Amino acid sequence: TGAQQSATVANPASGASSDLLPHFQLEPEDVYIVKNKAVSLTCRATPATQIYFKCNGEWVHQGDHITQHSTDRSTGLPVMEVRIEVTRQQVEKIFGLEEYWCQCVAWSSSGTTKSQKAFVRIAYLRKNFEQEPTAREVSIEQGIVLPCRPPEGIPPAEVEWLRNEELVDPALDANVYVTPEHSLVLRQARLADTANYTCVAKNIVARRRSSSAAITVYVNGGWSTWTQWSGCSTSCGRGWQKRSRTCTNPTPLNGGAFCEGQNVQKTACTTLCPVDGAWSEWSKWSECGAECTHWRSRECSDPAPRNGGRDCHGPELDTRNCTSELCTQAPPGTEDVALYVGLVAVAVCLVLLLLVGVLVYCRKKGGLDADVADSSILTAGFQPVSIKPSKADNPSLLTIQPDLSTTTMTYQGSLCPRQDGPAKLQLPNGHLLSPLGAGRHTLHHSSPAAEGADFVARLSTQSYFRSLPRGTNNMAYGTFNFLGGRLMIPNTGISLLIPPDAIPRGKIYEVYLTLHKQEEVRLPLAGCQTLLSPIVSCGPPGVLLTCPAILAMGHCVEASAENWSIRLKKQSCEGTWEDVLQLGAEPCTELYYCQLEAQACYVFTEQLGRFALVGESLSMAASKRLKLVLFAPAACPSLEYNIRVYCLSDTQDVLKEVIQLEKQLGGQLIGAPRVLHFKDSYHNLRLSIHDMPSSLWKSKLLASYQEIPFYHIWSGLQPFLHCTFTLERLSTSTCELACKIWVWQVEGDGQSFTVNFNIAKDTRFSDWLVPDNEVATPALVGPSAFKIPFLIRQKIISSLDPPGTRGADWRTLAQKLNLDSHLSFFASKPSPTAMILNLWEARHFPNGNLSQLAAAVAEVGKQDGALFAVSEAEC
Repeated sequence: TGAQQSATVANPASGASSDLLPHFQLEPEDVYIVKNKAVSLTCRATPATQIYFKCNGEWVHQGDHITQHSTDRSTGLPVMEVRIEVTRQQVEKIFGLEEYWCQCVAWSSSGTTKSQKAFVRIAYLRKNFEQEPTAREVSIEQGIVLPCRPPEGIPPAEVEWLRNEELVDPALDANVYVTPEHSLVLRQARLADTANYTCVAKNIVARRRSSSAAITVYVNGGWSTWTQWSGCSTSCGRGWQKRSRTCTNPTPLNGGAFCEGQNVQKTACTTLCPVDGAWSEWSKWSECGAECTHWRSRECSDPAPRNGGRDCHGPELDTRNCTSELCTQAPPGTEDVALYVGLVAVAVCLVLLLLVGVLVYCRKKGGLDADVADSSILTAGFQPVSIKPSKADNPSLLTIQPDLSTTTMTYQGSLCPRQDGPAKLQLPNGHLLSPLGAGRHTLHHSSPAAEGADFVARLSTQSYFRSLPRGTNNMAYGTFNFLGGRLMIPNTGISLLIPPDAIPRGKIYEVYLTLHKQEEVRLPLAGCQTLLSPIVSCGPPGVLLTCPAILAMGHCVEASAENWSIRLKKQSCEGTWEDVLQLGAEPCTELYYCQLEAQACYVFTEQLGRFALVGESLSMAASKRLKLVLFAPAACPSLEYNIRVYCLSDTQDVLKEVIQLEKQLGGQLIGAPRVLHFKDSYHNLRLSIHDMPSSLWKSKLLASYQEIPFYHIWSGLQPFLHCTFTLERLSTSTCELACKIWVWQVEGDGQSFTVNFNIAKDTRFSDWLVPDNEVATPALVGPSAFKIPFLIRQKIISSLDPPGTRGADWRTLAQKLNLDSHLSFFASKPSPTAMILNLWEARHFPNGNLSQLAAAVAEVGKQDGALFAVSEAEC
């Protein structure tokens, strides 16, 4: 009622405004109470006779209003302005029920008007962020997202970011933006973005800072390009050259990773030694000339300068008076007569030399046509020897007398090998096995037992073969004719197959097979080349073969065309090594061919000589097989005990040599051999020993591991590389040894040995020292050298060489035996089937399965009829 009375009193009589509703010029707006400070709400209306505030549905007491009156100058209408204050206590009284709000109500004579509602809220900002940014390490150009969820507050907090206490402004840096969820995003991290980042939240009440997040932008190192290869370390002979690179592309920064791999590469190089020229001896003085002088000459050829060597100094021609200056001039015309006489004498000498040369040639040609050739002259051809005349009743009898001091032995037998049982070979019926006449052949040859010393002695007299071993431990030899045969060096995997009819009928050859020690034969290797096989000689070189012999030897390469370039090398009579075949490429000659298998290679050659398999790696994934073998003393009387770890090329011949060496040293095998794949990564091989009981044993190794340089292993020229671990037992009563030995290539393959044995009596691995069960006889002559009976071999060849109907010929047989990748080589020979059977003999002797071969032949010829058996008696 008081409010109404006041309104009545204050209402002036105004005809001009009596018909207008109040219009608000200023309405109350939302406000926030900060801490305990009261807030004001104001409204202004015209024309208005009364204005009151109404808060949360209740009228505010008239005494809480502050009123001002004025007149609008433009319209002359009365203006009324009212203001109230709201305290924190008023708002808190209804906290939780609803929000606190107020609005104005203005009156005029025409009615009332209400303003908008204004909300009054208590402002605050909590202390703790709901999510803070965290420290991170990122690589350069990587995206970064730093999350930030500010503390709860009224009004909601605004967020800004600081980088090292400086404001981050996305408007000035296109690489930065802030998401609606207040996260800071760096599109691509830069080195300049390495800093401490802080999220700041603020409103009218307070300003809060998050914990700073350290962002580190790192750069991983990258290799520069390789420098050029340096000059060879030696000016003469074998040395090393290297190239390098640096980890500067880019340089690692802020803890970035250093470059992986080696910064230096080394390779072997060979520099030709300069040879200075030297004068030859002076020639004889010439005849005294018409001018009373004679002369002599010399040449710069002993030796001639080469490889940059210096020329000879001094005169080439020396002239001197020949009559002590008492010579008188000859009468005119005398010089011409002497000239003509000299020319006639020279012509006569030339004719005589020509006649002598023709006679010598005819005699040598007659000598080479002898029926029997002895290999006593190995490189200069074959000289005729005494020949016994053939008996009239047996024209096939061949005899030879290579040395009257040696005994002879006679081989007599059928063309089928003798076996304990009937040994039947199943083959198709029909034209494949039509009857052949049986025959008996007799071959006289030197006894291997009596011949050894003489044979080796004769070989050693030849200049080309002075590097052959002086003993017979790594040599096999025998005398062969057209029936062929086989030479084997036991327990090495090395053999030479001489197929039937490879030696011309009427000829008999002394043939040898030799395994060389690598230190005895200089095999030059360049760059990334490595020796993959033993060095083997077979000979004599220069003998006439009508079809290829097959040389079998082991290798240690994990072959793949993308990782290796493998070549067959042959030493010439001058001693130089030449590439005669590149495996996988078209052969440049039909004289050589090579079948490369997992652990052995079979070389077809029509020219005997010295061979080796050499590889050149094409990538760092190229690998060789190493055989890891552990030896230790069989008896240990002292406190010291040595364990020798051999790292060998994985071929049988090297293992045989090490076993023989350890037998001489009194060693025993203490673990099963393991194979390690050694890659061309320029990383060394490391060996270490672990887990020894410290109360019983201690190691004398000062470093944590031993190391074998990469090039010592990769070249393949050092066959018996090993490391020795010297241990010491604390008491002589200690006999049990338990430890682990690790062998690994840095960043490559590795193997571990668990050693646990009694050093006094443990012989668990003694069986490994027993050589493999090979044929003890190093030389097999005639049919005994072959698995396939001679008669059956001939019938298979005659049946499958001609093109067959429906493909039933040698090509199908090659496919059945998984040899179809060699068809082009087989087709280049007069008898492709003979080549296939020869390779089968080389691969499967002495344990080949004839039944499998018979099944393959039967598959090829099954259209010819039913199967039947051919036994030895039918041969």
